[in-house]
Amino acid sequence: MSRHEPQGAAGTLPPGGPVPPDAPGDPAAASVRRRTVRRASLALGIGALGAGYLWNTNPHHSGQLLLPCPFRWATGLQCPFCGGTRMAYDLMHGDVAEAFHDNAVLLTLGVPAVAYVLVRWLAAGLRGQRHPLRLTARGNAVVVGIAAVWMVARNLID
Repeated sequence: MSRHEPQGAAGTLPPGGPVPPDAPGDPAAASVRRRTVRRASLALGIGALGAGYLWNTNPHHSGQLLLPCPFRWATGLQCPFCGGTRMAYDLMHGDVAEAFHDNAVLLTLGVPAVAYVLVRWLAAGLRGQRHPLRLTARGNAVVVGIAAVWMVARNLID
């Protein structure tokens, strides 16, 4: 059937015609959905394992087996993400004020931004649509600018 032939009633395709994109029977959309569910499940599983370990490992106490910040190890300065592990620990234990103290910018800007992007990716994937995660040049400049200002500010304050 060519695109110039009439469709059935109410804009639907006649039986046996091509499957519209994102329809339940579209094999490409089904593949995107399966891949999205597989990736989201893997990420959720890895995140649950990490959260389970962190739940019982207080990063506020020395001697814990946690990954150190390579930037801080090399320079002695705090990077924009320093305090992220402590922040996650405090959030899991319901201490939002202490999480804010650990890394205010990551908590107020980073967590909501990542949540928004991941929800959009997951929703598009479950609809069978591809939604690549990418930033524009302006978006990259904003993120790098905020990170640079935060890094300078937090090292001057502490």
